Amino acid sequence: MTEPRWLNETQQQAWRAFLVLVNRGVPNLERTLKEHELLVVHYAILVALSESPDDTMRLSDLADAANLSQSRLSHRLRTLIDRGDVSVDQDPVDGRGKNATLTKAGRRRLESVAPLHAEDVQRLVFDHLDKAETECLARALSKVAGKLCGHEHFLVDKS
Repeated sequence: MTEPRWLNETQQQAWRAFLVLVNRGVPNLERTLKEHELLVVHYAILVALSESPDDTMRLSDLADAANLSQSRLSHRLRTLIDRGDVSVDQDPVDGRGKNATLTKAGRRRLESVAPLHAEDVQRLVFDHLDKAETECLARALSKVAGKLCGHEHFLVDKS
């Protein structure tokens, strides 16, 4: 049996700080989103759709863009569909697939919450970092995210 690769002091500090961000920062972000009947995962879905041509994406592509499994996407989409923020229809080109589309109501909800969400992210994260620290954080987290999800836009080194 091989010896465990224990974290050194710097790695421990980074890991523990990351856990604080996940365990305290994300719930803090969700407080604002919940006032608009959204969770972070719903917001990610709406943003992904808003950034796609015609506000429409194939469900498999949407799951990938929102960093969700197909089953988690289906579960979370149900809320957005029931609320009228997203519609899902057969793909007109390939009838085997389905497309999700951001509705006008979904666009309005996203546009109303986006400035509040951006302000929360600024307050929780970026107000505490200078430009160089922000660039370093972006490179480091993008490298990890790229390995986890394989998105090419994360793998690009912007140094």
